[in-house]
Amino acid sequence: MPHTRPRLQALALAWPPFTLKQEDVAANGAEMFATTHGGFERLAPIYRNALIETRHSCVPIEWYLKPHSFSERNDLFLENAVAVLAEAAGKALAEAELTAQDIDAVVVVCTTGIATPALDARLMTVMPFRPDVRRLPVFGLGCAGGVVGLAHAADIAMAHPDERVLLLVVELCALTFRAQDRSKSNLVATALFGDGAAAAVISCRDDAKGPALGASREHTWPDSLDVMGWGVADDGLKVVFSRDTPTLVQEDFRPVATQFLADNGMTAKDVGGFVCHPGGAKVIDALETCFELTEGTLGHTREVLRAHGNMSAATVLFVLKAMLDDGVEGPLLLTALGPGFTAGLMLVHP
Repeated sequence: MPHTRPRLQALALAWPPFTLKQEDVAANGAEMFATTHGGFERLAPIYRNALIETRHSCVPIEWYLKPHSFSERNDLFLENAVAVLAEAAGKALAEAELTAQDIDAVVVVCTTGIATPALDARLMTVMPFRPDVRRLPVFGLGCAGGVVGLAHAADIAMAHPDERVLLLVVELCALTFRAQDRSKSNLVATALFGDGAAAAVISCRDDAKGPALGASREHTWPDSLDVMGWGVADDGLKVVFSRDTPTLVQEDFRPVATQFLADNGMTAKDVGGFVCHPGGAKVIDALETCFELTEGTLGHTREVLRAHGNMSAATVLFVLKAMLDDGVEGPLLLTALGPGFTAGLMLVHP
């Protein structure tokens, strides 16, 4: 008989080849933003306080110093998103001792580029998935996409308990930086965003081994479309940050998370590990306050931010991978906040 809960059979990560050191990004920022927002020295703490050392990019740092058209950016997105997804998918399939032919459904989560045909269809040109594989491309979830995408993949696995689902998450956030945009939102993005991908195999089959995926929930606040997201400019996607996310975490997210846990017979004290999307250093501090954790408790979250930056939807799966690899005992609570303004929550039982 199939499992009553879907299992996370494998979880693998990948990122593009170029490494961006924060000190180099800051030096370029000094050149670009020197005449805005009171001069770069006033802005330099944004880079220092981000607590990021390195990020990964599909283009070298020199690329960001020049203007680029939307079509050029999107061509780079399509080429590199497929490549990094193929790497992550190959690793996950190998870990699960499966091939692409064994996959029955593919869910792809991405918000940093436009792909029609979708990324899953493009991936089928470089990986031998069956022609009858069911595909679900998901766009627009932003940073919440890792948690919400995992929940959707788990739902598909429960609806089709004899099948195997491949979840793919890729975000090439750094490609969206626009050199001529002198807004504070764009400056903050230069200090935070990186590129990365994750792949997971999920199934309820009786031969599936791995952590059990439990309850999940989404919560979208009314009148919050302006909190974060993309605008569309002539030369690409324009980042939008218009409210204080750390304050939203402390004041608005806490009761939502508390209610989710209560509905599953838990409190924050019953959680073995908090798998939180690291939106930024101040957001991590706010999450520790939200869950009444000792300062520094979210060590895996901070380490992922330090080494990879904010990779939008993919980031929380990097944190989950690190915690599972370290043998953190569950139940684990996954949380992420994204455009909508929406929270994604999910329980995972190692």
